[in-house]
Amino acid sequence: MKKIIIFVLAIIPFIAQLIALPLVNRIYPFIFGIPLLHFWLLLWMILTPFFTLTIYQIQKRSGGLNHEH
Repeated sequence: MKKIIIFVLAIIPFIAQLIALPLVNRIYPFIFGIPLLHFWLLLWMILTPFFTLTIYQIQKRSGGLNHEH
């Protein structure tokens, strides 16, 4: 189950930044003074590290990050 959650958390930013671009490839509306496309990309550049952090926390909690050799 955790592998599925990790996969979904990893794929959401990819989908939002690459696959959804044709849907938001517009100049109007302006959001906070910038075109929709630029706002969308900026938003996901800010949100992606939170998805990565969540994946890290899930793996750390389940003991998936053993760096002992």
